Amino acid sequence: MDVLYEDNHLIIVNKAPSEIVQGDKTGDKPLSESIKEYLKEKYHKPGNVFCGVTHRLDRPTSGVVVFAKTSKALSRLNEMFRNGEVDKTYWAIVKNRPPKDEDTL
Repeated sequence: MDVLYEDNHLIIVNKAPSEIVQGDKTGDKPLSESIKEYLKEKYHKPGNVFCGVTHRLDRPTSGVVVFAKTSKALSRLNEMFRNGEVDKTYWAIVKNRPPKDEDTL
């Protein structure tokens, strides 16, 4: 797991292609569970560790994913995503050059 940033409220990781952010019907271990294990070990936490999923990326894609380390942070981050206060930039590798170098979705 590649941790890009961490503070008391959140942890930001670089998701590799083929990793899943949240559990699904495949039963494959999600990144959220890996983060819980990482936090439990790093901070010697007994019992359960909180890791809130604020957004997801599709399984085949790679990129930066933000997770909340507290329920308060999760609530605030969810509100920020809902209100459009978070900007997302998507880059794609394509076979043929698209008509524009850059665009907004």
